[in-house]
Amino acid sequence: MKLNHFLCLAMLLCAVIDVKAAISPTELTCEYLDNPAVVDVLQPRLAWINQAEEGERGQKQTAWEIRVASSVDLLKEPDLWQSGKVKSEESNRIEYAGKSLSSRAECWWQVRVWDKNGTVSEWSEPAFWRMGILDPNEWKAKWIGAPWQGEEPLPKPSNPGVKLPAELPPPAPLLRKSFALNKKIKQAVAFVTGLGFFEFYLNGQKVGNDVLVPNQTNYGKRPGLIHENIPLEDHFRDYRVMYLAYDVKDMLQQGNNVAGAIVGNGFYNPAKYWALGYGTPRFIAQIHVVYEDGSEDVIVSDESWKASKSPILMDMVYYGEHYDARLEQAGWNTVDFNDARWKPVALRKAPDGRLVAHTARPDRIMEELKPVTIRKEKDGHYWVDFGIEVSGWLCLTGVEGPAGHKITINYFSNEYSGDNTYTLRGEGQESYAARFNWFVFSAVEIINWPGELTADQIRAEVVNTAIEASATFECSNSMFEEINTIWRRSQTDNMHGGVASDCPHRERSAYTGDGQVACVTVLHNYDARNFYHKWIQDMVDAQNPETGYVPNGAPWQPGCGGGVAWGAAICVMPWEFYRHYGSVDLLQNTYEPMKAYLRYMQTWVDDDGIMFSKRTGKDGKILKWFNLGDWVAPGDLPPDDMVHTFYLWYCADILSKTAAVLGEEDDSRLYQGIAEATKQAFFKRFYDPLKHSYGKAGGNIFALKMGVPEEQREQVIHRLTQDVLEHNGHLDTGIFGTRFFFEVLSANGLHELAYQAMNKREEPSYGHWLELGATTTRENWNEDGSHNHPMFGGGLVWLYRDLAGMRLAEGSAGYRKIVFRPQLIEELDYVSYYNKTSYGRCGIDWKKQDQKLQITLTVPVGCQAEVHVPLMDANKITESQQALDRAESVRFLYEKEDARIYAIGSGTYHFLSE
Repeated sequence: MKLNHFLCLAMLLCAVIDVKAAISPTELTCEYLDNPAVVDVLQPRLAWINQAEEGERGQKQTAWEIRVASSVDLLKEPDLWQSGKVKSEESNRIEYAGKSLSSRAECWWQVRVWDKNGTVSEWSEPAFWRMGILDPNEWKAKWIGAPWQGEEPLPKPSNPGVKLPAELPPPAPLLRKSFALNKKIKQAVAFVTGLGFFEFYLNGQKVGNDVLVPNQTNYGKRPGLIHENIPLEDHFRDYRVMYLAYDVKDMLQQGNNVAGAIVGNGFYNPAKYWALGYGTPRFIAQIHVVYEDGSEDVIVSDESWKASKSPILMDMVYYGEHYDARLEQAGWNTVDFNDARWKPVALRKAPDGRLVAHTARPDRIMEELKPVTIRKEKDGHYWVDFGIEVSGWLCLTGVEGPAGHKITINYFSNEYSGDNTYTLRGEGQESYAARFNWFVFSAVEIINWPGELTADQIRAEVVNTAIEASATFECSNSMFEEINTIWRRSQTDNMHGGVASDCPHRERSAYTGDGQVACVTVLHNYDARNFYHKWIQDMVDAQNPETGYVPNGAPWQPGCGGGVAWGAAICVMPWEFYRHYGSVDLLQNTYEPMKAYLRYMQTWVDDDGIMFSKRTGKDGKILKWFNLGDWVAPGDLPPDDMVHTFYLWYCADILSKTAAVLGEEDDSRLYQGIAEATKQAFFKRFYDPLKHSYGKAGGNIFALKMGVPEEQREQVIHRLTQDVLEHNGHLDTGIFGTRFFFEVLSANGLHELAYQAMNKREEPSYGHWLELGATTTRENWNEDGSHNHPMFGGGLVWLYRDLAGMRLAEGSAGYRKIVFRPQLIEELDYVSYYNKTSYGRCGIDWKKQDQKLQITLTVPVGCQAEVHVPLMDANKITESQQALDRAESVRFLYEKEDARIYAIGSGTYHFLSE
């Protein structure tokens, strides 16, 4: 009996061991966010990443189960959704399918998964989302503003060089409301926003750590747009204003409370040549309080609030901030403050834009930098250098001086980004940082600092939209790492308000052309799912629903010059997003806008199939800023009609592939026919049979990207090679040609030439910027223009896809199928690239040493890869020190040229080619 009892226990123990799944769900997200505070999608999309046990190969998810409840305590018996076991390998963008969700509903959820052996995992850690205000009629709050201002925005200067407009706004308003809560509080959530920017306070404390909120959108109607230098009728598809939600239970108290706000001008009232305002600052808030007894109170912004002027004497997003601490009203947002002298607020018109949930990452302070050097000049001014150019502001702490003593901060980059002064209160140690503007600087000059400035009194706070780096790139050529680093800095410097600007100082505008040309490189460096999901919607909103035209900037500002390749963002960016993240729903949401833009493009196509946009301005004459081709090449630009026609092909080709993904087979054939006809028209018009060339400055690059006729190919490649060599091995392309330049070279047997072009330190080259001391990428290959422009970053995708050798397989999305194909360079010893995909970490590093090539690969759970292993002298390949026929999850496919190709499943692999 004892033996039988022992055997039973052993069998039970084995069974327990056997039921442990080899994968587990982690990193749960809803609408691309961790525990989003507010969502107004009626059926939110959920996702998770499956983590495999160490050493596991070929693992995948075979089924999932989700449960959703109205509280974390109810998850074991969920009251909102119990999906049951669903056979599926998908873990990305799973649509909620439970009970209908009401406004302000709090939703807790978990997931468990089954591995390839059919073994179920433990339930994940709980995650959360909150629904927003779903019915516009539920908004009882009113828009309020300062009684000393009217509705109309400040007039716009007619000269882009104006540093301060003749008419300045009054000080930023302080708003406050006292209210009593006489029961024990169970829940409290504030739904709040302000235009252009706002800060919200409860009982003396700022709510949340967001800055420069809300994100930028097309806030409402501006009839004056049609009269601007780049005239555009204010006839857009949609207008939106984003509101945020904050859990404020712990900031409220039983008894008396005070809500407060400061409202800045932002992009709602910019008074800048590049931009057109909407109106004066305004604010709206609705605080829902639920008591322990089940009853509720709603505190709203309305005419009962009061207003006063703040110490922020001037805040303008293009011009800076002036602050006078002597005008501070201590405790203005606390219950003990006497607001008898404050004035009643003015009610403001509601913006035309719909109130929508701020289910998008806001701006935050992302880094804090200490000074590299502090130097006192002969005139007593201080020069403070931070070593790199950033966008953000200076934070002063521990400042002591007499009342009225004014400190001036001059921010140094090559373009003006605003004035900044601080006038001391004169009562002990003081601290200060700007609120409603960012500045661009690598160094600052401090004028009139009281006493001796020390390093602990000053820091740079780096501000941008809260986007996380997802990738690493390393290379034995350190210059390539530096190039990648300065581009990444420039890219994040330009990410504010959920859009990417052309430059963070001068224009600060969300150019669609700059956005689409750099987006593929952004996707290879950052978790940009939430960022682009929001910005692509801005582009859809900015489209003219009748003509299909997509403007050169979105949200639209009338200083944005561009052309066909700018509006093409509506096709390029959703497709790249889908390819990278596997999100079919984004393609579904943008498919009709993509088709509409192609129809618009076709209105400019001539009888020969060539597209040449000649849109006119106010005077009826062709306006350059509607019709650009490529931009800022080091020499002559390619013909505009060549670039327009290339993008007509590119968009038609993308639409054909999009239609195929969505199951629209007839559409797919239609758009493929348009793409093919456009390609043939391009070849016929632009090919020079005497020179065997489509031209310099990107002509041959565009043609090879399209796929030239086979009988031309070798001659065109030869002509391209000669063109590059005649240019001393440098590129000669503008932003759109550069996007494809390096990849086209490598794809056509010119990988070494691509490497040498990237490796240059003379103008024009990325390395030349480094020689000039740049810490950000630039607008021009020389010293002209802005020194903080990320648009040439599009060409850097070559570093990851060709040099490192990791790319998506054709016809796949989300890195479900990957191709690892390292292209070796004699001068390089190693290259490494890893990125976090929708399904987990994926990457490659290869290293040459002692006539051997080591390749380490990581493939996420549920994904597969094709590996091209170059053959070295001995033609011997092993994996994890084993012969290939004994290696787990490795299958030989074929041999081609000087490489052997294998199929592998998920896991980590170590190939050695000797």
